[in-house]
Amino acid sequence: MGRGWGFLLGLLGAAWLLGAGRGGRQPPETETAAQRCFCQVSGYLDDCTCDVETIDKFNNYRLFPRLQRLLESDYFRYYKVNLKKPCPFWNDINQCGRRDCAVKPCQSDEVPDGIKSASYKYSEEANNLSEECEQAQRLGAVDESLSEETQKAVLQWTKHDDSSDNFCEADDIQSPDAEYVDLLLNPERYTGYKGPDAWKIWNVIYEENCFKPQTIKRPLNPLASGQELRALSKVLPFFERPDFQLFTGNKIQDAENKMLLLEILHEIKSFPLHFDENSFFAGDKKEAYKLKEDFRLHFRNISRIMDCVGCFKCRLWGKLQTQGLGTALKILFSEKLIANMPESGPSYEFHLTRQEIVSLFNAFGRISTSVRELENFRNLLQNIH
Repeated sequence: MGRGWGFLLGLLGAAWLLGAGRGGRQPPETETAAQRCFCQVSGYLDDCTCDVETIDKFNNYRLFPRLQRLLESDYFRYYKVNLKKPCPFWNDINQCGRRDCAVKPCQSDEVPDGIKSASYKYSEEANNLSEECEQAQRLGAVDESLSEETQKAVLQWTKHDDSSDNFCEADDIQSPDAEYVDLLLNPERYTGYKGPDAWKIWNVIYEENCFKPQTIKRPLNPLASGQELRALSKVLPFFERPDFQLFTGNKIQDAENKMLLLEILHEIKSFPLHFDENSFFAGDKKEAYKLKEDFRLHFRNISRIMDCVGCFKCRLWGKLQTQGLGTALKILFSEKLIANMPESGPSYEFHLTRQEIVSLFNAFGRISTSVRELENFRNLLQNIH
């Protein structure tokens, strides 16, 4: 917990992925310190047709540099979050008073107007679609002739339908308590947050919400790095659509960022040894559906636990990356919806909000960083015996 939720989640995912390797060991007397530390970080991986070395090379030299450049752009550096939501499970939360636990929110004039705007398109494009948007609003409006009780029920049904395919309970970004945070000015790092309160969070996640069916071998780990890659490759058509823009209000920068984003996604799609999601919740259809639903509910519960973290910086990165991992799962289970999207105009069946996009790529960025750091550790240890 003390090293920041983002790094831990990324490192845990990478550690599971890399720790699954089955490389052989050299005799102890000939091993270097690097070989002793990374004895299992080699060889082939479960549920994947590639080896650790292939992933290392692909990530470190083809993805990591461009991904870091993308995440430094305005669109991806500003994230709206409510850090004041009360913990839904217990009241005795001790807030971390250390300076490194604090989060500095953005002032209103620090966030680009295009990001604060409700519109995701440039003004002329938005104007062309205004009639279509008005029609959609009329279709989605609640009939005011209904009783107040019925109206509330209809709104609850709509809310339920909107969340039925989501794996996270997202913040209400319209809440007065929700604020924009500059992720570059509030990076994850060691905060000193530890002790009983931190352990309580981990224990609740692992002991009460860890998805571990007793009699079924799959899924082994739906959050491993190779499956992040798979989700990003599957969502490429959504971002390729001409109507989609990484809108901040700066046309030149927005166009360059979209080109960079598509370049990264095409690079990911070119990876020849993706995880095969056909094995995801494989088996009897009824059993597979129940497993998927159980997993979704467990994951949503974990997203709620993030509001119980007493370190605000840990809470920020925990909420962001939990939403990012949930978005990746949403993509993996929306293959047909993505394939049936119209080439232009609004996509009503499958849609990603700006919050989901920012969290998805930042979560992937942390996992990419964790894999990259393993190489740095090797380099530091290679001459130590």
